[in-house]
Amino acid sequence: MKFSKAALLGLALFGATTMASAQNEQFIPMNGYWVGPYAPGGSGIFGGFIDYINMLNSRDGGVNGVKLTYEKCETEYNNARGVECYEREKKKGPTGATVIHPLSTGITYSLIDKVAADHIPMISLGYGRTDASDGRVFPYVFPLITNYWSQNTAKIKFIGMKEGGMDKLKGKKIVNIYHDSAYGKETIPILDAQAKKYGFEVTHIPVAHPGNEQGAQWLQIRQIKPDWVILRGWGVMNPTALKAAAKIGFPRDHIIGVWWSGAEEDTIPAGAAAKGYIAAGFNVAGSNFPVIQEIKKYVYAKGKGEMEDQSRIGSIYYNRGVVHGIVTVEAIRTAQAKFGKGKPITPEQMRWGIENEPQRPRPRAHPAVGRRTLEGRLRLDRAASRPARPDVQGFGAGLRQGEEHHAARLLERHVISQ
Repeated sequence: MKFSKAALLGLALFGATTMASAQNEQFIPMNGYWVGPYAPGGSGIFGGFIDYINMLNSRDGGVNGVKLTYEKCETEYNNARGVECYEREKKKGPTGATVIHPLSTGITYSLIDKVAADHIPMISLGYGRTDASDGRVFPYVFPLITNYWSQNTAKIKFIGMKEGGMDKLKGKKIVNIYHDSAYGKETIPILDAQAKKYGFEVTHIPVAHPGNEQGAQWLQIRQIKPDWVILRGWGVMNPTALKAAAKIGFPRDHIIGVWWSGAEEDTIPAGAAAKGYIAAGFNVAGSNFPVIQEIKKYVYAKGKGEMEDQSRIGSIYYNRGVVHGIVTVEAIRTAQAKFGKGKPITPEQMRWGIENEPQRPRPRAHPAVGRRTLEGRLRLDRAASRPARPDVQGFGAGLRQGEEHHAARLLERHVISQ
């Protein structure tokens, strides 16, 4: 088969153009979960995240001309699968994986040493390992916006407020029913320390994955007769817990859920059993925000978009995904301003971008981003007031070998400062 010189030249030019285009891209792995018992949360959050990325590509051509690209990898909320996805994606794109969003506390723990060795930043937005808030010990892990210890403190202070003061907690019974995973266990030490400080009795009750069998746990709760229940659920565990609470007659207005237990997907399936239920949150629902309207205009109006069920656009989890996108893109934009506008940044440069992103009133060792459109302050839905958020400021930094001692000192200072 013969080719003319013109044809060969055309192929060469096409190849060069394609290569140049590929070199001007910023790759962001989308390692999440779209199937299984945790799919409602994963599909909602990554749906908002991906839609935001595609909106910027359509409206702005990316970030200063650098196209944002991504690839999905299904983790099924499984630690081993999460590590596999990380290894598969970390070297893709012209500069490698820009940043990792595990959307799983367990996967976050599994990747801490790996991201440090590979110099790839990892964002755990409202989840993950709390003492990683100290960037002097965990320079590549960013628990942005807030963390589980701060949230737990807000819940205990909320309960104290409802009881008439923190001194009224003495002698009260609180049950912590939790997903039996790294995520669920993250607040056990802080709750034990708070129980000792305020004089309440806390009982920790685990629920095995995925959480659709809770009969025995709620029979135990009925026997304990607690004043309050803290629900650290995820996925199908949440509506199952609310239905089980209704079955034994436990008042739902005395159940306080984590912010992974308070979205539409967690409450609507419970029906009337969810009435009165209170949950924490750090972002708001609604589709009237300008950014959501832009997504509809530049993505869904063109017949594209991640959400097959478009009624989920503007939901708690969807908007939380948009917040993930905003935080990520603004860190890229910040890094470009220093290292070269209109050029793809490296993961190390992204780390600098996260640390130096504007509108972050905190020491570098403790990332905390604020976006006043979609993010609300740490809040308890239906609360009469919003408890203050006593952030961990990063005490007791030490060597990697001393992480457990470091965590204990950080926990002690956190409780004392309440």
